[in-house]
Amino acid sequence: MSAHETHHQNPGDEEDDAMFDPAEAEEEIPEDEDAHMDSDEEEAEADPSATMEEIQLENDSVAHFDAHKDSIFCIAQHPIHPEIVATGGGDDCGYIFDSTPPDRPVLPSSYQSSPQPVERQSLPALHKLEGHTDSLNAITFTLPKGEYLASAGLDGKLRVWHDPSGSGRQWSFLAEAAEVDEINWLIPCPHPAYPNTVALGANDNSVWVYTINAADASSPLTIVQAFYLHTGPCTAGAWTPDGKLLATVSEDSSLYVWDVFGEAAAAGLASAQTGSPSVVALTDADERFKVEGGLFSVAVAPNGTFAAVGGAEGHIRIVGLPRLDSSPSTSTPSSKKGAGSKSKAGGGKQAGVTAAGSGQAGALLASFQAQADSVETLAFSPPPLTLLAAGSVDGTIALFDSAHRFAVRRHIRDAHDEEAVIKVEFVRSQGAGGWLLTSCGNDGVVRRWDTRGGTAAAAQGLAGEWKGHRGGGEGGGVMGFVQGGGQYVVTAGDE
Repeated sequence: MSAHETHHQNPGDEEDDAMFDPAEAEEEIPEDEDAHMDSDEEEAEADPSATMEEIQLENDSVAHFDAHKDSIFCIAQHPIHPEIVATGGGDDCGYIFDSTPPDRPVLPSSYQSSPQPVERQSLPALHKLEGHTDSLNAITFTLPKGEYLASAGLDGKLRVWHDPSGSGRQWSFLAEAAEVDEINWLIPCPHPAYPNTVALGANDNSVWVYTINAADASSPLTIVQAFYLHTGPCTAGAWTPDGKLLATVSEDSSLYVWDVFGEAAAAGLASAQTGSPSVVALTDADERFKVEGGLFSVAVAPNGTFAAVGGAEGHIRIVGLPRLDSSPSTSTPSSKKGAGSKSKAGGGKQAGVTAAGSGQAGALLASFQAQADSVETLAFSPPPLTLLAAGSVDGTIALFDSAHRFAVRRHIRDAHDEEAVIKVEFVRSQGAGGWLLTSCGNDGVVRRWDTRGGTAAAAQGLAGEWKGHRGGGEGGGVMGFVQGGGQYVVTAGDE
């Protein structure tokens, strides 16, 4: 009788006990039978590699960059030269590099082939971003031409580099600001009249807007505005497509939309005229808007008429925004010196804006919940499509139709193998048609989805996937990506 069979015997069965000979058991299973386990432990101590688990990794990449010595937390792409990419990480530094894959011979299709393929060389760095004393967790090139690169970190520093050549390859340090303890996010402003402007949100609840101008030797990095109405850490921000308004959310479950350049006041919006810096203010005092656990993501619709905010337990709120329409016969203000705090009011008057659709500004237009955990990332499809994509910590992606009361068009429940979805973004190129959605997650995989209805239903619309990063969340996963026109994707790995 084997030991396994003995383990499954019912000890309460007296007839079976009578049939069992204890002497036979002692002979079959000696008392020191488990001595071999001790020898295994001794062998493992002598040779640790004997117990190492072999992990098979798939690598679909065509090039890689591995100068970072710790997790890469943020990634940005040059707006004019999309091959130029910047990253920042847990090693307190960042890098700028050319992501163009080098010319190389075709390798065998299998790693079991003979001879074995030669290990691929890492892409070289164009410039190392130094000077931070803690992790870099946000990085961006300025708009519209990528003349400056700004990095932000957990040390509270905003540091700026300048490339006067316009090539994206000749960088030098320009300036630094340190007004807060930790910076959570950093985004560029798309307003054509205020180039090279960035906004950031901090862990001390504040929101800051800076303009960058290397020609101003006395103040190359100038504060445009600072806002202090959030009562919890500011977790995310998004500009309206025209760059005139800035929407921010916080762990305190509040949404504010800021009149950064004074254009709402010039348009006659009442809240701006009374001296409030925001044109929309929603907090947890409104039970309809309140999200227990806070808000973590925000996105503005392509037409600028409403914003979507995502928070804990999968909650999403849709809030109406004022539209500030520019008069076609009015010229925009000069931007040679940047949009400093002294010029913001004058810029608003010159822009000749009028408030359109202000009747729904601040109105709660919709409230819904399709996912079980926090909504970490939101993205709108480009027109004429009307989709809103939401990525959640529960590993799912939900697609809502904003033209049909935000009905759920698809719920991709196995989007990233039950690991958190870190980022979703639609491919914005004419060839893609606007229906392709790219996502990444803690499973270490980048996937692309065909969001058109009725396609590949069995696979939830999966159009492709790329592997190469280690997954599993801790010490693995894809923390972000950039994708240009969608022909290639550059990823930032947590490993």
